[in-house]
Amino acid sequence: MTDNSNQNPEQIARDKIDEMLREAGWLVQSKKKVDLSANKGIAVREYQTDVGPADYVLFVGRKPVEIIEAKREYYGHRLTVMEDQSSNYANAKLKYLNNDPLPFVYESTGTITRFTNCRDPKSRGRNVFNFHKPETIAE
Repeated sequence: MTDNSNQNPEQIARDKIDEMLREAGWLVQSKKKVDLSANKGIAVREYQTDVGPADYVLFVGRKPVEIIEAKREYYGHRLTVMEDQSSNYANAKLKYLNNDPLPFVYESTGTITRFTNCRDPKSRGRNVFNFHKPETIAE
């Protein structure tokens, strides 16, 4: 764990999310240095979309499948309010790609995480304890 004493709340949340992603088997990369062949599961920070940068876009086998909307701890009890923002990113066009809407969406503070499977006809967010592994998403 990193020393959080000089970080703002958003950076603290992102550090926690990075750690959770690595624990689930994702390789976290900066948007400035993307190598989608470096691992089965790649999480790219601040990936550009046609509606602005998504906090994270996750790729499995070089294909975009998930977005994560990161929020500071303060929003934990109100993550459901962020579902519209997350949905906008999931339905956006990703830079350099001709993608379909992304089927999986997360909102996370690094402490509280919600997941929505948009393929479900009656999709709704639910609390989860960690991010899915790339192998699970690939199935």
